[in-house]
Amino acid sequence: MNRLETTFLGFKFKNPIVTSSGCFGFGLEYKNYFDPNELGGIVVKGLTLEPRDGNLGTRIAETPAGMLNCVGLENPGIDVFENIILKEIKNSGITSPIIVNINGKTLEEYIDIAKRVEKIKGIDIVELNISCPNVKDGGMAFGANPEVAGLVTREVRKVLSKPLIVKLSPNVTDIAYIAKVVEENGADAVSLINTLLGMAIDIKTKKPILGNIMGGLSGPAVKPVALRMVYQVAKTIKIPIVGMGGINSAEDALEFIMAGATLVSLGTGIFINPILPLEVKDGLLSYCNENSLNNIQDIRGCIL
Repeated sequence: MNRLETTFLGFKFKNPIVTSSGCFGFGLEYKNYFDPNELGGIVVKGLTLEPRDGNLGTRIAETPAGMLNCVGLENPGIDVFENIILKEIKNSGITSPIIVNINGKTLEEYIDIAKRVEKIKGIDIVELNISCPNVKDGGMAFGANPEVAGLVTREVRKVLSKPLIVKLSPNVTDIAYIAKVVEENGADAVSLINTLLGMAIDIKTKKPILGNIMGGLSGPAVKPVALRMVYQVAKTIKIPIVGMGGINSAEDALEFIMAGATLVSLGTGIFINPILPLEVKDGLLSYCNENSLNNIQDIRGCIL
């Protein structure tokens, strides 16, 4: 009996542990540390229609109990992913479900890339990142406005039959309301939280450290906020939740599951400890054994 086996959007995951987009490359970069098939699923680096070089200047800055980044969605584009990278992933022996994170600067770009991934065999689940700036709306993130979040979800849903996760931004007033809106517009699941907006200043140069001035804060510092938001969303919606934000141990993962998450996503913690997913998996299994649980999902949402 596999006490960690988790059914998510019609797929059987060996365990509820996945990676956060942008923190695990394309699933091949960590093969020297552990077999990616040890994971429940792999969320690949965010993709756009065209190749992107990302932001200029310093892209990463360490902060107390966390990290700031303004990488800027650097990626090779959907063509290279389809024709080269996905084949490398499959040829490497990775069999865990592949979740592809898609991004766009306009509604039209979201629709176009959704049409592309719909046709690509080997992509099991799609994660829609609505934290991207909407260039037609003055740079405001798609996910910051409930109506726009609902619109992009609805339009992508029209062209996509594959399971759809919508990734939510925490930089909003009421994340539970936005989660409800995307659920009503066709999302099969939601993932949260994306990074919190922050910045850092070099007091010697008297200038912002990051080339983009502001960036996304991740790591243990955001965990209490992320946990609170997962709890609030779990009380509001009926679709599954992928919980993330500062998970650095099995104990952290257990908190997110108890708050209502079906899957837990590891990101910044892997930079600190490349074998973190294995440690979390072992810890979850030990918890099941010690508490006579038939399955880890028996405690999901137990505090709701």
